[in-house]
Amino acid sequence: MSEPTKAHITNFIRHIIDEDLANPLNNGKVITRFPPEPNGYLHIGHAKAICLNFSLAQDYKNGHCYLRFDDTNPANENEEYMHAIKKDVHWLGFDWGEHLTFASDYFEKLYQLAVKLIKNGKAYVCDLSAEQVREYRGTLKESGKNSPFRDRSIEENLDLFERMKAGEFAEGTRTLRAKIDMSSGNMNMRDPALYRIKFVEHHRSGDQWCIYPMYDYTHPLSDALEGVTYSLCSLEFQDHRPLYDWVVEHCEMHHQPRQIEFSRLKLNYTITSKRYLKRLVEEGHVDGWDDPRMPTISGFRRRGYTPASIRHFCEQVGISKQDSITDMSLLEEAIRNDLNQSAERRNAVLHPIKVIITNYPEDKVEWLEVSNHPQKPELGKRKVPFTREIYIDTDDFMLEPVPQYFRLAPGKEVRLMNAYAITCREVITDASGEITALHCTYDEATFAGAQPTDGRKIKGTVHWLSATYAIDALVRIYDRLFIAENPGAEEDFVKVLNPHSLVRIKNAKVEASLKAAKPGDCFQFNRVGYFCADIEEFAESRLVFNRTVALRDTWKK
Repeated sequence: MSEPTKAHITNFIRHIIDEDLANPLNNGKVITRFPPEPNGYLHIGHAKAICLNFSLAQDYKNGHCYLRFDDTNPANENEEYMHAIKKDVHWLGFDWGEHLTFASDYFEKLYQLAVKLIKNGKAYVCDLSAEQVREYRGTLKESGKNSPFRDRSIEENLDLFERMKAGEFAEGTRTLRAKIDMSSGNMNMRDPALYRIKFVEHHRSGDQWCIYPMYDYTHPLSDALEGVTYSLCSLEFQDHRPLYDWVVEHCEMHHQPRQIEFSRLKLNYTITSKRYLKRLVEEGHVDGWDDPRMPTISGFRRRGYTPASIRHFCEQVGISKQDSITDMSLLEEAIRNDLNQSAERRNAVLHPIKVIITNYPEDKVEWLEVSNHPQKPELGKRKVPFTREIYIDTDDFMLEPVPQYFRLAPGKEVRLMNAYAITCREVITDASGEITALHCTYDEATFAGAQPTDGRKIKGTVHWLSATYAIDALVRIYDRLFIAENPGAEEDFVKVLNPHSLVRIKNAKVEASLKAAKPGDCFQFNRVGYFCADIEEFAESRLVFNRTVALRDTWKK
């Protein structure tokens, strides 16, 4: 009997597996598969399925998980999507090893099994058009009608199917259908299509085939051929399970996989339909599949999310049969907790205003030693220059302060993080009245948090940068892509796009030490948020940072 190899968070699927293995079933093996279609990039919902299937295979002895590409619709598939899917699975921390397969590996075998169904009187070639098939299919309240071609002889069906394969018929003129029950209460059992004609070159088999098997036929047979013990899928496939079992049974497969359904991962303010995501890309609403606003795994990676945060989030969401929508804040909290522990601290001033410390020597530079992480001394320290002219953020100054405002204002005092306390003495403006600089004085006795000698209290602390040594950076502030909580339910989801989902700050100032960062490196910009060096555009000569997440949930009501 196979047993779990490590402690794990349990769920109803693990309970089923443990009970099966105790009987023992499946020769003590746990074999799963993740079967994406290479017709788009993977999204956060796929991450849940990846974590489930690969983790189950890892957690039981003798287990393994197939990465199997369901490449049966060449019109929508390409190599770019396939390579992106592999990259995403690896990035999440999983490895399929030698178990990489394609549905197209089985095209010849699937064809021969279809011939067997015809010979056994379980499949027939139908000449109805797609529109006619829908008409004959009936409704949830009315039974369907048999196709007028349902009673063709086995010989005629074999001949027509062979001629379909030979390319004699036009697309849409004929399909191979299973002969099941047109009066079934389950619409999926009303003589579903098994094969359709498509004159499209396949990315692996070229023009060898012009008939391609349907998903509900290919999927169970591929599982059976690979010895998959647990075919795990989302709840929308629950009504497909009788067809799944019918195909395996009537194709007389020696192995019977067990299909188990679980709820999909749904996030508010998000869509995860590949069709909708593709529209966003093609219509230019986003900057590609890996746009950090996209709920794709590549989008999260570019935004600065870590594999550990995605895996932890999927664990928190859990596996159940209950359909529900998860709050986006749970995902954001997962990355916030991860980066709080791992991200080094740096200073960045997104909207700089110059401060001139009038009583500080003009030619003096103090190199202050500051920690890279307050809770992790092993991450070391760095030298930060302090000079007469510095930058603070415009958000940290108010010309006419409101009550309980503890940052800088005329006549008010504030601490500079890791440095001195300063007091604003004069506001310098240009001819139009726009503030160009603040003249301040510093108290030398207040260095590094020391208390003023006269006993006064300083309540506010702000971050800063030396104006002499700071460097420019492009900072991108990302927000949720939609303003509607359930954009997929809208008549046109494009109309509820968030117009402020991306704000580009071209003249931000950052520490010079960030020139040494590498694409993908993550940092906490003190008092600002968590940011990562963009994996596509960051370079020593062009610093580009994406905000991963704010320091706290700004969407809480």
